[in-house]
Amino acid sequence: MTPLTTDTTPTTPPGLLRIGELSRRHGVSPDLLRVWERRYGLLEPERSPGGFRLYTPKDEERVRAMRRHLAQGFSAAVAARMALRAPTPPPSSERQGAMDSALDELGAALEAFQDVEAQAVLDRLLATFSVEAVLRDVVLPYLQRLGRRWEEGEISIGQEHFASAVLRGRLLGLARGFDVGVGPRALLACPSGERHDLGLLCFGIGLREHGWRVTYLGADSPIETIRDTAGRLDPDLVVVCAEREEPLDAVVHELRELSAAHPLALAGRGASVETAHAARASLLQDAPMAAAARLASEWTSRGKVRETRPSG
Repeated sequence: MTPLTTDTTPTTPPGLLRIGELSRRHGVSPDLLRVWERRYGLLEPERSPGGFRLYTPKDEERVRAMRRHLAQGFSAAVAARMALRAPTPPPSSERQGAMDSALDELGAALEAFQDVEAQAVLDRLLATFSVEAVLRDVVLPYLQRLGRRWEEGEISIGQEHFASAVLRGRLLGLARGFDVGVGPRALLACPSGERHDLGLLCFGIGLREHGWRVTYLGADSPIETIRDTAGRLDPDLVVVCAEREEPLDAVVHELRELSAAHPLALAGRGASVETAHAARASLLQDAPMAAAARLASEWTSRGKVRETRPSG
């Protein structure tokens, strides 16, 4: 006698995918797929008799396109519009050309003391590309160019101060919500005597984009203040950044004491292998946005940052 089956699991029609399978194939969480569907109309699933979403090959191709556009640095809204319009992303040379042009426009406006024009360039960039891409490909390269031109005497102190002030204001606006979320917490500061903190601020925004909470002390922070704040918050990582060696060398013993209580990393051009070793700290040698992405990835894969502390 053939046994009766009690399996009532609904079968998926050929060519269609349940959301779990779509998620597994493309590395996008079901929650994010639902956001893309609800917010941008990216997906148009069919419905099974039981009400389950069933995704078509066309939906799957749009997910692929969305991920390609996001990887190129476009904002989610723009990436979705592009994926709905055509599955093929624009050539990378076209994207890079837009970034290079914006970099030149931003520099020309700032060095001509034109705040409104500079803000318009940033508005246009942030409406098209992700925050991470704008900082990585335009703001940070311009800051490097600005410092080099000031050192070579090509621009005045007034131009350098004006450009830095405008960018600082915009970055602080992007930093709103630093403390929102439940992710790991980073405490960021520059030591006494170090007043150049815009790279560190970009790094903090990068961490926030990856789900971290950030407590930002900023430039010229006495080591006692950094230590006291770390004691109050018990952060998952303390990052001390300097563009010159002297501010870090002056507090290397205090940094070693700090690293005994909290995971510590040194960053910036002033951070050397020798100073990091003396302070028993990790050394962040990546560019700010790359360092933020790497730390976030390490946190996800290892479960905690504390494992990155050097030994010995």
